[in-house]
Amino acid sequence: MKVKDFDYYLPEELIAQHPLENRDEARLMVLNKNTGELEHKIFKDIVEYLQHGDCLVLNDTRVLPARLIGEKEDTHGKMEFLLLKRIDKDTWETLVKPGKRAKIGTRFSFGNGELKAEVIGLGEEGSRIVKFEYVGIFEQVLDKLGQMPLPPYIKEKLEDKEQYQTVYSKEQGSAAAPTAGLHFTEELLEKIKNKGVKLAFLTLHVGLGTFRPVKAEEIEEHTMHSEFYKITEDTARIINDTKEAGKRVIAVGTTSCRTLETIGDDKSRVREQSGWTNIFIYPGYKFKIVDALITNFHLPQSTLVMLVSALSDREKVIKSYNVAVEEKYRFFSFGDAMFIK
Repeated sequence: MKVKDFDYYLPEELIAQHPLENRDEARLMVLNKNTGELEHKIFKDIVEYLQHGDCLVLNDTRVLPARLIGEKEDTHGKMEFLLLKRIDKDTWETLVKPGKRAKIGTRFSFGNGELKAEVIGLGEEGSRIVKFEYVGIFEQVLDKLGQMPLPPYIKEKLEDKEQYQTVYSKEQGSAAAPTAGLHFTEELLEKIKNKGVKLAFLTLHVGLGTFRPVKAEEIEEHTMHSEFYKITEDTARIINDTKEAGKRVIAVGTTSCRTLETIGDDKSRVREQSGWTNIFIYPGYKFKIVDALITNFHLPQSTLVMLVSALSDREKVIKSYNVAVEEKYRFFSFGDAMFIK
């Protein structure tokens, strides 16, 4: 299957540069995965499409302010660090720009010396292994000095860090937000619960690999990046009870979807566990757990468009994306939403 089969034309002006003031007033396209029928709604209308006994599965990861601007200690040259993955307490795999200045043994300073770092090794695809030095609690130092690592297609500065967090974010560790969840408010979640819909939370820490383009021509040649996930016993029980009752498990976001399909067994059951997943879902995949999906509109030729196409089919999804362009929906992280039912 060709990667170019998942292309569509997107005018740059439709890439959302800022979040809406009211999260749940984004537009919502509803796609019937079997018939291809489309409806145009507002996100808060999602309640109409949820049924008593359904289960919404949400990713409670919290984005780290993982972008640090500092300087080289000897030359005072400006440097940018992007934290990718924690290796142990104070050691991280990090992208450093400009990388040629970040040789092993080089030291850096951030925030007038409140945080210091030394390159101690080389990682994959040009990344650096960095050990940090500080006084106090690393997360608090990072919260003070760090910036949100917004996707490369967002050019405007974010005024409030919380705008790039879901209202239910809890487990720190993501390099990017699970953006489908950004549309929910606490009031909307309360309405959903009052309708008899169960909420279940899992964690998948989103890596920056989610923004990397697919370079292979054939889908099957692409290798996915690995991301850490965790699911509790309570969440597993809620999901298993929902499946046994014949009700729908609805993933909020592709991150929740990938986690559920990683842990689901051949009997459509899940269990408490944690680990790393590099699952790649594309057309032809048979879903074990996920019945429906709430998601945003994704980049052309991306693995996320392929995942969405696996739940419906490629023709219906590309057609719906073309309609979204015609109707001037807002795209990507701060954009509008889609419900595939």
